[in-house]
Amino acid sequence: MSRRIVVLGAGESGTGAAVLARKEGFDVFVSDASSIKPEYKKILDDHGIAWEEGGHTEERILNAGEIVKSPGIPDKAPVIRKIKERNIPVISEIEFAGRYTDSKMICITGSNGKTTTTMLIYHIFKNAGLDVGLAGNVGSSLALQVAESPHAYYVIELSSFQLDDMYDFKADVAVLLNITPDHLDRYHYDFREYADSKFRIIRNQTENDVFIFWNDDPVIKEGIEKFRPKATLYPFSEKYEPGVKGYVENEKIRVETLKGIYTMDRDLLSLKGTHNLYNSLASGIAAKVSDIRDEKIRASLSDFSGVEHRLEMVARVKGVDYINDSKATNVNSCWYALQSVNTPLVLILGGTDKGNDYSEIEQLVKRKARALIFLGVDNSKLHAFFDGKTARIEDAGSMEEAVKKAYELAVKGDTVLLSPCCASFDLFRDYEDRGDRFKNCVRNL
Repeated sequence: MSRRIVVLGAGESGTGAAVLARKEGFDVFVSDASSIKPEYKKILDDHGIAWEEGGHTEERILNAGEIVKSPGIPDKAPVIRKIKERNIPVISEIEFAGRYTDSKMICITGSNGKTTTTMLIYHIFKNAGLDVGLAGNVGSSLALQVAESPHAYYVIELSSFQLDDMYDFKADVAVLLNITPDHLDRYHYDFREYADSKFRIIRNQTENDVFIFWNDDPVIKEGIEKFRPKATLYPFSEKYEPGVKGYVENEKIRVETLKGIYTMDRDLLSLKGTHNLYNSLASGIAAKVSDIRDEKIRASLSDFSGVEHRLEMVARVKGVDYINDSKATNVNSCWYALQSVNTPLVLILGGTDKGNDYSEIEQLVKRKARALIFLGVDNSKLHAFFDGKTARIEDAGSMEEAVKKAYELAVKGDTVLLSPCCASFDLFRDYEDRGDRFKNCVRNL
């Protein structure tokens, strides 16, 4: 293979991959179709790495021995098509970084809950005094850490897009939380293809590795039949069933591993709600199989404060609670949010639709929502589904307008919930930007 590596996309992952490639002696070129943030330009310049922005120069790309692709670039992008026509291998930053480290990899994927679970596992490992890095969709680039600040353990949140371009990488501990329809626009609107992509997390695992998964997910059950994991299996569930290794019994959490049994009172968990019980069970198993002491696991599971933009309580204004769940970029995430709120609701939905089927939340919306506010450039699909199913529906063209209308519609004892079901790119930079604007608007009421 030629010693030339081209990195497409100069965000956190691409910049990190470029630095590692340069350290390992490759001829590196970075190309981004958009503009590159100043902080990443500085890193590239400091390492003497050539880059371009605002477009791709094909003759500088198609001579690569290998391409490291940012997870945000779809396979249907013209430059990727040309790369594939020439049979140039395309890999992810995580795959590339994995070649240059023997550290223990704890990898988390799933349609929902993966950021919370990743942050929780990282919190447990850090509090236990382990040398641990946080990487993937959260934290810093894995490649940059491997190049410049290596750790003994990495806790990595993996999206299906990252998994798609991983081949030889191996997770020592793989966590698969759930599989529900998401990002179907990237998978030819084929749910099976998306589910198969999630199962790439168990690639290359051996019986010495661990696979933690939710036992009650029918799609995961099918995948286990299909892919026959070689790893030691650790299913979790709310209730005990034969074979389940993490469950609740008599209001106590119980985790059974080859390293012993771990228990704690369920009401001591800092994260509430059934979906967070699953996140806590998965995290508890990952910690226990990694030889972390029970008292350290217990302390961390009871003092973890949650993740920004995920069911984040913002304020109570005139007896109305405002909750920021901007991270709910798919329908199933919104379903969890609706499940966890026990008051009447004003629900703010909308954004860039990724092939959503809203029937999953239809009954909860009918039962709980006093009003819906559609916040997006094109709300036609939302109207087609929800019109006539709730008393009030309003459209909003900006976050200010959405929050103002929610304030007028909500009554004392209600909750205003931003849980959009959709990506944010029509009106906002990303879901963080959307959540931050929501919080600012609420605080200005």
